[in-house]
Amino acid sequence: MPVCEIVQGFRFEAAHFLPNVVPGHRCRRIHGHSYKVEVQVAGEVDPQSGWVIDFYDIEAAFTPVMEALDHHLLNEIPGLENPTAENIAIWIYKALAPGCPALSAVVVHETEHSRAIYRGA
Repeated sequence: MPVCEIVQGFRFEAAHFLPNVVPGHRCRRIHGHSYKVEVQVAGEVDPQSGWVIDFYDIEAAFTPVMEALDHHLLNEIPGLENPTAENIAIWIYKALAPGCPALSAVVVHETEHSRAIYRGA
């Protein structure tokens, strides 16, 4: 059976600050981003459906993640006290993995030019 990777994108708006950077660093001040998230799922293509997974199922799994992150101060979310792009990607991966066993990676775009990719432990 063919193996394929699919990617579904999401966007959310949130504020954060990085408490562990040196004093005077611009990211130590509270600021916001328009985050883009890519959820990547890999697996065999089901011969009946023609899918690795239904995009609707990825969207359903991501809904509680979106509700937790969108228009919030990320530092206030348990596990995101230091909300770097890397830590956000790890947090999202861990939140999605139980309901999405074929999850292969989470990509968090903090800006147009910077992103973090987490592929699991």
